[in-house]
Amino acid sequence: MRHTHLARLELVASIAALLCLSASGAPALGQTKGEPADPRDETGEFQQADGLHGFDESHLSEEIETLDMSPDEPVGFGARTIAAGFGSLLRGSSYYHEQHFLTLETTPAGAYLDLFYLRSNFQKRYEQADSPVRIALPPRVQTGKDDWLTIRAFAEGYRQKTLSLAANTTQERVVIELEPLPNTLESLSHQYFAARTSLTFLTKEQLSFRVQEADDGISVILMETALSPKATATVESARSPIVEGLVGQQLGEDLVVQVRYSADAIERQVEVRSRVSYDAARGLHAFTIDLLPRNGRAEAVARAHAALGRLSALDVTGCSHEFDTALRSLLDPSALARALTPSGAFTDPFLRAAMRRLGEVSPGGVVPFAGGAALDTRVPIELEAALSRAADAGGYLVLLRQFAAEFEAAEYRRETLRSLVAPELPLEQFGNFVDRAEESERTCLASL
Repeated sequence: MRHTHLARLELVASIAALLCLSASGAPALGQTKGEPADPRDETGEFQQADGLHGFDESHLSEEIETLDMSPDEPVGFGARTIAAGFGSLLRGSSYYHEQHFLTLETTPAGAYLDLFYLRSNFQKRYEQADSPVRIALPPRVQTGKDDWLTIRAFAEGYRQKTLSLAANTTQERVVIELEPLPNTLESLSHQYFAARTSLTFLTKEQLSFRVQEADDGISVILMETALSPKATATVESARSPIVEGLVGQQLGEDLVVQVRYSADAIERQVEVRSRVSYDAARGLHAFTIDLLPRNGRAEAVARAHAALGRLSALDVTGCSHEFDTALRSLLDPSALARALTPSGAFTDPFLRAAMRRLGEVSPGGVVPFAGGAALDTRVPIELEAALSRAADAGGYLVLLRQFAAEFEAAEYRRETLRSLVAPELPLEQFGNFVDRAEESERTCLASL
């Protein structure tokens, strides 16, 4: 009896399909007003997307990729087969018996897409693509009520978003709008001096972070944070005797900055310290990591002071002033003032000692400033005043250049000078500024 009943159902479906085919020249009467409900919407796990019918792909600049998401096996015979037979009388046979297509776009364009075809919560097909993409879905007669297309979209700097659509959807186009991450790494300050390195991460919002230590480096994980182009340039150029290199990578919604130690730093072992602060002038939150070799720090400080003592008047007079003036004109005044003004950084004692030495080797024993002022740095109150105006101190930049040259190996001299006067500037850009300043100095020397 059961086999007879199924045979009758199949016969009815076949007759309905034949009637539809005989009237194949007649247009379909319309489409349903709504989509089958997504049972997961109530839990908040997925979001239902709004679609636009009659999508015209002519606005796309080039032909987009088409992916077939049809599972290898259709669902078995059931009531949907009979419904499709009668429905074909109204919608046309192609609505039920041919593949249908869905165009996926994202804002911003070019997002990464993970595509899952699920049947009763079992994965039947998985593909990856970049938006925009055109999805081929199986004929509706071959899908069941538990067939779903799940889309996971993500782009660097944006929150990940997941949505689910019934496989028999009538939508022809879905646009997924991604939300920017709540925080951005606006800038990275990298400083190295006297066998010590500091990395300062500057963000608009307060950071949630995690630091993972290893023998050959550390990984700094900044939660829900995007990497800005400005910070990217500094990350890629950061080098020092302690840091062999930095790599920034967006992993989902988190930014991971991997810090690789040099062979010498690994041998000497590195102590990791961290602190947080707030840059009120710029409204930026700062998270600083200090990297200190466990061995040799005292020796490095002693060598730095010895190098400072070797500086003389010849290092800050004559054509050296051309370098000093040219470099100062190329650097951003506010950024230079931030770098040279005491702020609690580990470089503050060295900058203070350098300012005192500048007064000792400058003509008349005073440091000249723009506007004609001059300060005697041997007097404590005038030394403090000079430090507060360090960005305008005549001869200070060229003295710091010579300080780095006396103290560091040749390959790290520019990086050391950059650490002191422009720690947020990419090394390549700073190197261009130094080249131009040295050209002014050479021109002066050639004219003598």
